[in-house]
Amino acid sequence: MFTGIVEELGTVEHVERQSDAVRLTVRANTVLEDAGMGDSISVNGCCLTVTERTDDTWTADVMAETLAKTGLGGLAAGDRVNLERAVTAGTRLGGHVVQGHVDAVGHVLGRVPGEHWDVVTVSMPRALAPYLVDKGSITVDGVSLTVVEAGEESFTVSLIPETLRRTTLGFRKPGDAVNLEVDVIGKYVARQLELRGSAGVWPA
Repeated sequence: MFTGIVEELGTVEHVERQSDAVRLTVRANTVLEDAGMGDSISVNGCCLTVTERTDDTWTADVMAETLAKTGLGGLAAGDRVNLERAVTAGTRLGGHVVQGHVDAVGHVLGRVPGEHWDVVTVSMPRALAPYLVDKGSITVDGVSLTVVEAGEESFTVSLIPETLRRTTLGFRKPGDAVNLEVDVIGKYVARQLELRGSAGVWPA
């Protein structure tokens, strides 16, 4: 589990493409301070497992399902990526509960620079619309953000200077793909309402 508070921008060192998977090697510093084999690190919002590491790089195996459901398949050497270690019992929950399970890939539709922040519009599949509410939470490329306006096929967020400086969202441009994860609490509520509406299925 993660919080959506990016710890550092890493750099893709190498992408080894296999028949049905990819071995992704990322250069980093902060997330490697206490990372061991089998630990989880979020890469642009996608939970990956450390399978190899050196003093300044780590490697993960990305399976076909992950490549099909996220934007990780488009990464190349030199690309910057948002990194976050999994939370611990003593971690401050500065963002919101993020599973690292990407729901869909959206695209940046536009951004309007302001004096102190940027307003960014992102597309999303219509199926995600029920899980977004104004002032609710969403994860974009692993970054916990507050929804400004939730539409049926898009939403807007405001990016503060800290987010612009420390994450890939500072340089994403219209047309760029981004990984989306909606608030898991909203998904559970929607599932309970769905079961309640099905005769004989609602739990006692």
